[in-house]
Amino acid sequence: MKIVIDGREIEAEPEATILEAAQAAGIFIPTLCHHPAFGGQGHCRMCMVEVEPPLRLVASCTHPVFDGMVVRTTSPTLEEIRKTLVMLLYRRAPASKLMGRLKADYLGGDTLWIKDPLGSCILCRQCVNACQSLGPSAISASLRGTQKRVTTPYDEPSPDCIGCATCAHICPTGAIPVREENGRRFIWHKSFELVHCPRCGEAFATREQLQYAAAKTPELEESQLCDRCRRLEAARHWGELPL
Repeated sequence: MKIVIDGREIEAEPEATILEAAQAAGIFIPTLCHHPAFGGQGHCRMCMVEVEPPLRLVASCTHPVFDGMVVRTTSPTLEEIRKTLVMLLYRRAPASKLMGRLKADYLGGDTLWIKDPLGSCILCRQCVNACQSLGPSAISASLRGTQKRVTTPYDEPSPDCIGCATCAHICPTGAIPVREENGRRFIWHKSFELVHCPRCGEAFATREQLQYAAAKTPELEESQLCDRCRRLEAARHWGELPL
């Protein structure tokens, strides 16, 4: 189907969202809670655009395209919305380098009142979404209002956490602390023993993580290898590398 974004007519897939259609056409729309692996959530509202007919504001990461749609990715109204969002999120997460860059882009040198100078979580929930999609849903958003945060149940070590650290890797602001030392990984109030790759010897995953993966895909023996060795094994399987 044909839609118009910022005066440019493009072809869009019928099942696509506005954001997906824009990205496919190389048109930039700012996002914070969207990830290519999991799609849009509509939480942060940074991706708001103007759509007509009829004229309205929508979250581009969740709104589907329709034939004849006209989209504007920037306007005075949208810029004010994004400035307000950046201001609120920066005040919540001033320690985040990402929010520091966005503040410079949208607010310049404006001085903002900061409650917690060490704050870094913007509640985009990418970590929660990743844990629900790839793991055992060990974390979630708790409390309400200005006290809302992502954590394990009751801030205690979760028996469901497998220590895969996917949540920390996907977090855009580095808000989830994880460290590895002496063959162990520490995350969410828990300590996990790291398993070494049987091919190269690199410590790459927790035992709980590998057991969880094996239970979901028992036919994939190579899942017990590190990423590098798994890619090499796949290349040998398809004849791209000599045995």
